[in-house]
Amino acid sequence: MSGIARAIQGNTPAETGREVTMSIYTRAALAAAVALSGGFAVTGASAQDFTFRCQHFVSPNAAIPKYFIDPWVKAVEEQSGGRIKFEIYPSMQLGGSPAALYDQIKDGVIDCGWALPAYTPGRFPTTEALEQPFVSSTSAEETSKAAWELTEKYSMEELKDIKVIAVHVHGPGVIHKKGGAVKTLEDMAGLKLRGPSRAANGLLEKMGATPVGMPVPAFPEALSKGVVDGGVIPEEITVPLKVHELADGSTYMSGNRALYNTFFIWGMNLDAYNSLPDDLKAVIDANSGLEASAMAGRAMDTGDAAMHPTIVGGGREIVTLPPEEVARWKEVAAPLVAAWAEATPNGAAILADAKALVEKYSGPEE
Repeated sequence: MSGIARAIQGNTPAETGREVTMSIYTRAALAAAVALSGGFAVTGASAQDFTFRCQHFVSPNAAIPKYFIDPWVKAVEEQSGGRIKFEIYPSMQLGGSPAALYDQIKDGVIDCGWALPAYTPGRFPTTEALEQPFVSSTSAEETSKAAWELTEKYSMEELKDIKVIAVHVHGPGVIHKKGGAVKTLEDMAGLKLRGPSRAANGLLEKMGATPVGMPVPAFPEALSKGVVDGGVIPEEITVPLKVHELADGSTYMSGNRALYNTFFIWGMNLDAYNSLPDDLKAVIDANSGLEASAMAGRAMDTGDAAMHPTIVGGGREIVTLPPEEVARWKEVAAPLVAAWAEATPNGAAILADAKALVEKYSGPEE
């Protein structure tokens, strides 16, 4: 079978590892070319079907694939009458790094994917408002609704190169470290801690730690080898990465605002989306926006709840900082948030709207 025929009929195991994949609209063009040349017949049914290859950077058992991506895919496939199909590749099986995911979607290397803008610091500044310390709430679902409204108002120009289906955040970040849990602000001094974003890393540095930026899949190895003393991640990914087995202490914040957060995108290549007839575009559109974003956030909350008993069990040291201690952390963080607003075009307005939207969905800060 020729390479063209394999591309049209489906992906072979050897193709799975390719970084540069063939998008659906390219395959459709090849199919038409082969049909015209008499290579083989393209049936009417195959001309009506669309298969999209998508990838993300975590295990298929992590919260977002399990509770958001898989149900979302099932809903779209069913609502399209089976005419839209998805192939989901976890753990970057199609190649590349987590930081490359947005460009992979944009460039058609993949047809859709789950991307984290913070892995390319400064490129998407308006998406960083909800990543600032103590701005997002402790409910990922509620903050993700705020994230969608904020994105519609301020970030669509930055994200214009893809079809944005949903945006969301994770649950509250937790400090996990070797040698017991952090109990006071002073305990942060001198620690080497993994951070996911410019905002989180700035906070860690301000609190006396040395931030080490890295994608979350690299965290366990760095922790096991002593490259870092610990790091900040939400509960939902802690157990899948076995961080709770490597770090023997965890620190939570009291109150209803998160120590930090991270902004995510579930998006689609524009040419892939535009290849669809109007009725199938309508299916994608019906599964995009505020409710899809809330669903993604809810997936993170579900993952946190599922992992929490394992994290706090087993004799590990678990600390929840009392309100008076959290107030000290907020005081240290406030200048960082103000500096972000000043340095970001329209930053003061974006930050004010972010806080107002979080309050709209989650209530006043406690």
